[in-house]
Amino acid sequence: MKHIFKCVKCSKYTMNETCECGTKTLLARPLKFIPDDKFATYKRKAKLNDYAKRGFL
Repeated sequence: MKHIFKCVKCSKYTMNETCECGTKTLLARPLKFIPDDKFATYKRKAKLNDYAKRGFL
């Protein structure tokens, strides 16, 4: 299944993990929110670690 990504630099939407301008893209959709999720803090930390590995932070 394909997802829609958004470029950090030029704010264009694309279906590729890299934009036409050569920068990395992020998923355009927000994280799923569940009010009583016991593991939400761990999911957010994992997402931040993923962003750091990809060079966005």
